[in-house]
Amino acid sequence: DRFNEEKSTFTLRGADAPDLKAGVAAIRNVLATLPLRPGVYRMQDARGDVLYIGKARALKNRVANYTQVDRLPKRLQRMVAQTRSMTIVTTNNEAEALLLEAQLIKRYRPAFNVLLRDDKSFPFILLRNDHDFPRIQKHRGARRAVGNYYGPFASAGSVNNTLNALQKLFLLRSCTDSFFKGRDRPCLLYQIKRCSAPCVGRIDEAAYAELVADAKNFLGGKSTQVQAKLGAQMQAAAEAMDFELAAILRDRLKALTFIQGTQAINAEGVGDADIFALANREGVMGIQAFFIRGG
Repeated sequence: DRFNEEKSTFTLRGADAPDLKAGVAAIRNVLATLPLRPGVYRMQDARGDVLYIGKARALKNRVANYTQVDRLPKRLQRMVAQTRSMTIVTTNNEAEALLLEAQLIKRYRPAFNVLLRDDKSFPFILLRNDHDFPRIQKHRGARRAVGNYYGPFASAGSVNNTLNALQKLFLLRSCTDSFFKGRDRPCLLYQIKRCSAPCVGRIDEAAYAELVADAKNFLGGKSTQVQAKLGAQMQAAAEAMDFELAAILRDRLKALTFIQGTQAINAEGVGDADIFALANREGVMGIQAFFIRGG
């Protein structure tokens, strides 16, 4: 039932039935107010159900294509014929639009989005829970592994950069279980301070579990708690004149700052919030609601 375009078409009756002229008119009404900015657009039918979600580098140019019905394939003509309204969200850049598009497709599962429905083409960060010393890794595809998934990310490069910073920050292992079992001395990642070497007992299970908990808190949006904890540890190390430990903690704080800087579409410092924006122009009121949970 994932590809339910036909069902979506034939459940409409009367004035809500597919009508190309009405659909084009609704799109042109929105087009008159669109900026040349990146963003995400949602096309909705007469009942408010989401038909399609798309992203654009320039919203005005992208949405204008839907008014040129002769150039559209039959499938998109059917979608335009059902469209009666649109919802627009602007973003700072195209990468943010890509991530927001993926999240909205997951949420609404639109009838005319045949790609990205289950995010299998997007990379995630996976923190596994099926080992005494959990592994952090990049992940694509179906979510069969037991663990916490964070994402999606706009590209594999952005995942790799974030993973490198996370390794510096939390010292979690990234090796496979077979590699972990076969070690009798620390690998290079331990030498360059990107792993705590649980494979050879350089850290016990309880201390490693604390690092995992910090990583989950940080990736779950509680970065200020982690930052405060690292800051207090660094200050204590400096007062005890343990400058080597203080330098390590300083580097971890730098890594945390880098990751915070790459968080694009989530509101910094906001945990749970309901946000309503209102605008009034020439007697027309527009209202938009956003719901943020866990950052």
